[in-house]
Amino acid sequence: MPDIEDVGGGAAAGAAAETPPTEGESAAEVLVEAVGLRKAHPARGGGAPAEAVAGIDFTVRRGQAFGFLGPNGAGKSTTMRMISCVSPPSGGSLRVLGLDPRHQGALIRARLGSVPQDDTLDTELTVRENLLVYGRYFGLSRAVIRERTWQLLEFARLTDKADEAVEALSGGMRRRLTIARSLVNRPEILLLDEPTTGLDPQARHLLWERLFRLKQEGVTLLLTTHYMDEAEQLCDHIVVMDHGRIVAEGSPAELITRHVTREVLELRLAADDWQQAATVLAGAAERVEMLPDRVLLYADDGEAALAAVHRSEVRPLTALVRRASLEDVFLTLTGRTLVD
Repeated sequence: MPDIEDVGGGAAAGAAAETPPTEGESAAEVLVEAVGLRKAHPARGGGAPAEAVAGIDFTVRRGQAFGFLGPNGAGKSTTMRMISCVSPPSGGSLRVLGLDPRHQGALIRARLGSVPQDDTLDTELTVRENLLVYGRYFGLSRAVIRERTWQLLEFARLTDKADEAVEALSGGMRRRLTIARSLVNRPEILLLDEPTTGLDPQARHLLWERLFRLKQEGVTLLLTTHYMDEAEQLCDHIVVMDHGRIVAEGSPAELITRHVTREVLELRLAADDWQQAATVLAGAAERVEMLPDRVLLYADDGEAALAAVHRSEVRPLTALVRRASLEDVFLTLTGRTLVD
């Protein structure tokens, strides 16, 4: 595939910005802006509406890889549906590409690429036919679609599968084809909702490599995920969501530095040691988190914390010192893990 800049609407690569637009910053650099954004769903039985998104503020700038991190039900996908103009906001303000999704949805959708959680490929068509048909939705000529089809198949590493039926593809190949299809109109923003859910580790890493290439070429990415390693790999800027609200935001490194210690000691304990562990281990680290399946000790020096554990009455079955992650950030902020 030639320059991905062409696929991404000619966006120039830019570093993630985390401050509001300055006086000298062009409004064209702000692609998505939400202020007090809300989404409420009618409650069953006539009760009060349930808020899936409860008044959030965020700004996405051109060239960013912007992630919404959180467990299922946090409001990530609902936010993405509002940005993609398939679900109207219930309150607050939302501007996408300088336009109002409530009244200019068709204009916005023509400039977006969308990768939903579930593949919506036509399994009875070939790989190439899926791209050709999708391109027609945007009014592209057959000659243009044919040219872009080969570029996108090369980008997705599917040139050797061009004439195979989609139903014969693996899950990872289908996800790559879905991403390739979303780029056929050369969108200015690519929306990815849980892009690697259900994929094996090898397929996930290949998909990350393809997305990282887009990011390096300046394509603006918005993605939701509950995989902390995915967010760390791909995102310049992250908002952590819980129960429809943003509980923290920043770059992955900033969030870890701001909210947790540098290292974490993970212990697995025998049932007999579980009751006394919280009291005995309290002085071994800055913070101790008791989870159903393990104990986490947060410390800047994990080996020193492990030495303190060995001096105590607790005898762990296993012990692992690792660096702190975004999952630790979420646990610290909300009291539960990303997979709860």
